[in-house]
Amino acid sequence: MNTIIKCFCFLPLLIATSYAQQSKTVAVAPGVSLALANARSAAISHIEYKLHFNIPAEQTDLIQSTESIDFELNKLIYLQVDFKQNIDHIKRVSVNGKSIPINFKEEHILIEQEYLKIGNNQIETEFIAGNESLNRNKDFLYALFVPDHARTVFPCFDQPDLKANFLLSLTVPNNWKVMANAAKKDSIVTGNAITYHFNRSDKLPTYLFSFTAGKYSLINRLMKNNNMEFLHRETDSTKIKFSVDSVFVAHRDAIDFLEDWTAIKYPFQKIGFVSIPDFQFGGMEHPGEVQYKASSLFLDQGATKDQFISRSNLISHETAHMWFGDLVTMKWFNDVWMKEVFANFMADKVTEKLMGKSTFDLKFLQDHYPAAYGVDRTLGANPIRQQLDNLQEAGSMYGNIIYHKAPIMMRQLELLMGKDNFQKGIREYLKKYSYGNATWNDLIAILSKYSKSDLFSWNKVWVNEPGRPVFNYKIEYNKDKISHFSLSQNSELGQPRVWPQSFTIKLVYPTYSKLLVVNAKTAKTDLTEANGLPKPQYILFNANGAGYGLFPVDKEMMTDLYHINDPLERASAYINAYENMLSGKSNKSEALLAVFLQGLAVEKNEMNLRLITGYLTNIYWTFLNAETRNTMHESLEQIIWSAMDQQQMQNNKKILFNAYQNVYLSAGAGKKMYNIWLKQTAPDGVNLLEDDYSALALTLVLKTDTANTILKDQLARTKNEDRKNRLMYLMPALSLDVKERDLFFNGLKDRKNRQKEAWVTTALSYLHHPIRQKTSILYLKESLDLLAEIQKTGDIFFPQSWLAATFSTYNNKEANAIVQDFLKSHPDYNPKLKDKILQTTDNLRRAQVIMH
Repeated sequence: MNTIIKCFCFLPLLIATSYAQQSKTVAVAPGVSLALANARSAAISHIEYKLHFNIPAEQTDLIQSTESIDFELNKLIYLQVDFKQNIDHIKRVSVNGKSIPINFKEEHILIEQEYLKIGNNQIETEFIAGNESLNRNKDFLYALFVPDHARTVFPCFDQPDLKANFLLSLTVPNNWKVMANAAKKDSIVTGNAITYHFNRSDKLPTYLFSFTAGKYSLINRLMKNNNMEFLHRETDSTKIKFSVDSVFVAHRDAIDFLEDWTAIKYPFQKIGFVSIPDFQFGGMEHPGEVQYKASSLFLDQGATKDQFISRSNLISHETAHMWFGDLVTMKWFNDVWMKEVFANFMADKVTEKLMGKSTFDLKFLQDHYPAAYGVDRTLGANPIRQQLDNLQEAGSMYGNIIYHKAPIMMRQLELLMGKDNFQKGIREYLKKYSYGNATWNDLIAILSKYSKSDLFSWNKVWVNEPGRPVFNYKIEYNKDKISHFSLSQNSELGQPRVWPQSFTIKLVYPTYSKLLVVNAKTAKTDLTEANGLPKPQYILFNANGAGYGLFPVDKEMMTDLYHINDPLERASAYINAYENMLSGKSNKSEALLAVFLQGLAVEKNEMNLRLITGYLTNIYWTFLNAETRNTMHESLEQIIWSAMDQQQMQNNKKILFNAYQNVYLSAGAGKKMYNIWLKQTAPDGVNLLEDDYSALALTLVLKTDTANTILKDQLARTKNEDRKNRLMYLMPALSLDVKERDLFFNGLKDRKNRQKEAWVTTALSYLHHPIRQKTSILYLKESLDLLAEIQKTGDIFFPQSWLAATFSTYNNKEANAIVQDFLKSHPDYNPKLKDKILQTTDNLRRAQVIMH
């Protein structure tokens, strides 16, 4: 009996030791590691956050906050609660009603097992909220937590597969308005403050929890039995009148389409959206409180067709996220691309329904292919699906591959499966994982049930590997008849790889043409359908723009480029000509520039005209040296201005006016543009409004080497407070005084001067403009040195945009040497950031070959 008693006495100690050994295998380290996320998701469930933020009117005052986290444990673990602040932000911690010593290490509040229990638990904290991701401005703020920034504001389990309900309350100045994921429950006025209580939210991951508060205007609309809320700060009555109705209609149309396509009703309790000046992204899909960049929503009479389509597409994208990403969420951020690919893909489907197939096909090509190629052709190309070991690196997953190559991949997958089978698979996926989490492999497993193709092999090259194919062709004739025609594909880097895909090739004859459908499933594809056909005048490869890769350019096609009737086919030819110029296969930069100049007067399609002017200005600044520009800029200016006169459509005229503003260098052109700005008298048929004149003022100052008061005068003209603040921020970056520009750049080393990331990247683009590069080249090394901090402290797109704004127009050997020296001197540099450097300096690298 005594022996038995001794054994039981030791048993609790053995159990405790076992738990400690098991749980402490997860290291306490900065960020949220995959190991930590897996351990927590295996033990924690049924989470509810009760949060209160007391937000003062003064931007610099502290936000005193309280929180209660209720959750269930199915096994005891050494619990790490994420909080990326200094320990002085934590005032009190209690667990299950008992105050405990604050144990804080490496961005985590640590809770020993002795304070926890199997079943229901509660952690209460008093803390000072972190400011970084609350985006505090003078009289408004907005919470933006993607991908792992909730932990910078309040203690939480900041990982996507620990979804929770949120009970939020906000105390704000009583002249502020608020919006959050859930509907407002009630409000209580106390002196100069008002406290809002919100209903219990739907089940959300922490990165989708959000709110905004500030001096906003509120608009409510009932749209087909759905009440919609809209907060904004716009003061231009013309823009408000011109935009508000169409913004509500676009949300209604997107919801209608997605409910029908998915066979699932809008899955959240409320519909709300907010327009934010100089927002970091185009939009962010918080259910009930979608955040948009104000300039994307509020258009005016001067807006182009492309801007209207882009707004519709943006709203459809964020609305699609309600199903793809919000209803069904990726388990880990290595699959963040899943929510983005579906949001883009479904937004494109909405555009197709509203705008028609021809507009959709053209916009799909122009929106996605150049942007995807811009990464996939580089030495830093990354696959769509990437490895992620810690959520603090999640921001580096974002970029043009997931936003633009992934929709191309998804379109090819739909073609492979057939639209009906694809839709059935997606509906099953959404139904099975509603309000939960899923992986790409979960989706592929479901889609495979609806396809006869081997989707796992298809997935390997399209999703798990980087790069694009290069297509070559071989054609043989027998007495002016085609006897053999074949296409081959290989990786751009020479590896034997095949991207299964479908596209068309057009054989063009003097009076007719013949379209061939290509199903390129192997390294070599014989086009037997062409055998016996007459020798064509030229061949247009990838005629329908559906194929992905570098396609051959027929020299004869280039001479007949503007006689191609179909706008889609012309766009495909433009893109392929530019990509071949970059690859060095054909079309020298000056020759291609001349070709695009020929099209300025004759290309009537607005989207195509925007495409070729974009290519034209990029070649002009990036692939020509200063001496060449100086010999040709006057003739270039004359051609663009003349083309503007010849174009009939107002939008086309404005596109060409903007191109002229971009490239002009002569004193005569400068005087002409100054008079337009001074008198606010636009050229005939060109509609310029306040934002246009503001942009023109910035250009004038950039290209003027004498003291002037242009920006001060423009500031006096500007009425909107947010736009005034932006202009004041940019002014030192455009100063004629090099020392003032130096001070501005050095100021960016302090995080507080980088808070408005959109302002920063705009300022950098002026600071590093080719006109200023003799002095700004001195900033390049320091810009690279700052990159790691930019990644740690900025939002998800900031590292990429920081690099792009800095390096995109450099083409000289000195700049290239700075990049190469940096990479050589940092052999163990963060690989994802190294890829960003290689991506954004690819044109600089290519310019060394193209220009010599």
